[in-house]
Amino acid sequence: MANEALLYVFHGDDDLRIDEAVEALIGPWRREPNGDLNTTDLDGMTASAGEVIAAASAYPFLAARRVVVVRGMLGWIARKGAGETGKKAVELLENELPGLPDYARLLFVERSALSESHKILKLSAAQPIGSVRFFAVPDDSTDWIIRRAKQVYNTVIEPQAAAALASVTPGDPRRADNELIKLAAYVDGRAITESDVALLTPYVSEASMFAMVDALAEGRTRQASQLLHKLLEQQDEDPFGMYGMVARQFRLLLLTKEHFAGGGGSNTLAEAIGQKKFVADKLARQSRAFDLADLEEVYRQIGEYDFQIKTGQISIELALDLLIAGLAARR
Repeated sequence: MANEALLYVFHGDDDLRIDEAVEALIGPWRREPNGDLNTTDLDGMTASAGEVIAAASAYPFLAARRVVVVRGMLGWIARKGAGETGKKAVELLENELPGLPDYARLLFVERSALSESHKILKLSAAQPIGSVRFFAVPDDSTDWIIRRAKQVYNTVIEPQAAAALASVTPGDPRRADNELIKLAAYVDGRAITESDVALLTPYVSEASMFAMVDALAEGRTRQASQLLHKLLEQQDEDPFGMYGMVARQFRLLLLTKEHFAGGGGSNTLAEAIGQKKFVADKLARQSRAFDLADLEEVYRQIGEYDFQIKTGQISIELALDLLIAGLAARR
């Protein structure tokens, strides 16, 4: 107990990891003799700062600790519109928290990131008895999905499959985790593939579109054609959106290739093309499948087909088929 913190702040937008961290912290305490009797869970939007301090200061009953979890208070009392009530709550916590008794374990849980200037966050970080953890949803959850599949579900997920799943669960690790549970049960020991993602997730069209564009960019033209026609068979799919997505991908690939051809490095690619680093890293990998001249010709052809589509000369479906055929001829 001597090395345990007394005051904890968990904050950020990664709801799943926050819940897991809360359970990892207080679960063992709650399972100790009389642990449940000495654990209090408070709604920070209705409880007062005084009630929090009182709960944390109450002497434990036949146990070593008094555990108090407060959800949502720090953001609530510091919000715009909290007024004098919020200011007084912050002041009370600021004055009382350094004097928490040794048996107290007080955890503030916030479902969004707190400002670095938040007084209680700064106090918690500065206290010898304080612990602050920040949980942010990653910009690209592909690597997170690969690690979680292995560590939590003892399942391998292929990188392309993880990228497809990440693309249809953006900013939502909990949803990605729910899909991983289903996928791991379905494959029953073998690796999860991109086809499994497209088959089992309720976001089939999004996953298939992602996979189609990725296949096009990497020269897997046969697979791209299969995915394209699967998408076109779905009546709710927008062919114009599909064509725009293909055009955007090849524009970024062309910019990436031009960046490297001009002597630019990987460390400056994201800024040069105006994309996040994980996107730039993927484009750098995909661009290796093409010569600069190939990409220039593909992008020129995309522009020509776009004109023919808009002038009624060809359909979007035919333009996409011709584009895939042209790419196949260059492989």
